Amino acid sequence: MDPVASASRSMTRWGQRVRTSWAAWWQVVLLAAQILVLAVLPSSYRRGEQRHAVLLNLYQATGPLLTWFLVLSALISVVLIRIVVATAYSYGLSQYALEVLVRTLVLELIPLYAALFVALRYAMPSAQRVRRLLAGHQQQGIEHADQVLLRAELLPRALAAVFSVLLLAAISCVVALVLAYLTVYGFSPWGLPAYTRSVGSVFTPAVTLIFSLKTFFFSLAVAVVPLAAAGQRDADGRYGRRSDIGEFARLFSVLLLIEVISLLGNYY
Repeated sequence: MDPVASASRSMTRWGQRVRTSWAAWWQVVLLAAQILVLAVLPSSYRRGEQRHAVLLNLYQATGPLLTWFLVLSALISVVLIRIVVATAYSYGLSQYALEVLVRTLVLELIPLYAALFVALRYAMPSAQRVRRLLAGHQQQGIEHADQVLLRAELLPRALAAVFSVLLLAAISCVVALVLAYLTVYGFSPWGLPAYTRSVGSVFTPAVTLIFSLKTFFFSLAVAVVPLAAAGQRDADGRYGRRSDIGEFARLFSVLLLIEVISLLGNYY
């Protein structure tokens, strides 16, 4: 075997993989920019089919998920709160228990698992439905213009995913804060001043800004990354089924990058 030819083929395959990966990430960035622009245009919410599609997807992304997510979030919060409080009391560090809870549970964990929950239960299945729809239309010889596809199919689902992540994270944070107060102080109202001071000392303006931006970018990643892959043709120019594991790995890498950047902003 000619080593030069073998090396050339290896470099060619590597170059093709890099080009494909670059095209996929560029599609994600481009779709995110288009969705942000359309989201602030009044014409995206005009009466008729467009508004109906947006409202329908908002309900589908939030209503069926709300009860189960709150139950799961409350269970996880109770377990973590009990562990942190019991550990803090055992080491004589009870004065730091609330701050640790707010920083770990509210600031870091809840936005992350809210984004993952919406991604697994709504965003990724919705992206697969869009891809099946496009594949069916392609077999029938129906081709959609990019702007029609964006407004009619991708935008309502993206807005719904963003709304769902933000709403579930906000409600779950409130539930976690209430459960933390009840675990530490019980049903007595006398602990409220100390509790608000402890929580307020964590939510400085800088931390609040980073928390808000992180949650928003989590929601945007959940909305955009699966849909960008759904509207992308494969090497044969078709809309074949894509690997759920590969799409989830791509989404998780984006969420992990956002989380690392937020940690750097909060603690360095």
